[in-house]
Amino acid sequence: MQNSPPARSPAAPRENQPARGRGRPRAFDREAALSEAMRLFWRKGFAATSIADLTQAMGIGSPSLYAAFGSKEALYAEALRHYGARYEASVWARFAAAATAREAIEALLMDSAAALTGSSGRAEPCGCMVTLSMVGSEGHAELGEIVRTARACGLERVAARLARAVAEGEVAASVDLPSLARFVMTVQGGLSLQARDGASRAELEAVARHVMLGWDQRVAGRP
Repeated sequence: MQNSPPARSPAAPRENQPARGRGRPRAFDREAALSEAMRLFWRKGFAATSIADLTQAMGIGSPSLYAAFGSKEALYAEALRHYGARYEASVWARFAAAATAREAIEALLMDSAAALTGSSGRAEPCGCMVTLSMVGSEGHAELGEIVRTARACGLERVAARLARAVAEGEVAASVDLPSLARFVMTVQGGLSLQARDGASRAELEAVARHVMLGWDQRVAGRP
């Protein structure tokens, strides 16, 4: 368990020295520091990232880290939210806008291939921070639940889109939607692992094309 720094009583101002004013602006860019923490957690994971690693990457001292974020655990939770806000659209925007479920699933897998390999031009770690997180098995149940909930959100999105496709007649009613949704998310999770191990965007896109080859026969119920 990460220990919090010992509480310290503020020193009284000297007799001839003016007291420090309240509400003084922070001496660092909080957003930039959070982005650096996010990248470090993304690359190394929670347990392998030390407070010393974080302060060096963020360019702040440990007192500033604790004052701004509370704890290593709280910083990780905020880094996860920052990650979602920053990168969700690169994977899910075309999925949400697609006219058909087939187009939505293809967009999800193709856009994942691009985003997970850093092909959008950003200098970030490869793979998905949420998919690759092992924090729940490292003894941090509360953080693990945050990660599990984030993963479940993707599954729910795909399942809802497939249910809509059945209602619209695009997907046969006989299709096992829960297992199909899990299949899609299992493939996406595998893309993340492959990207972390060095697979290229083209190699991951080839995997996506294999998935889509069987859509008409296995999902739409066509001969």
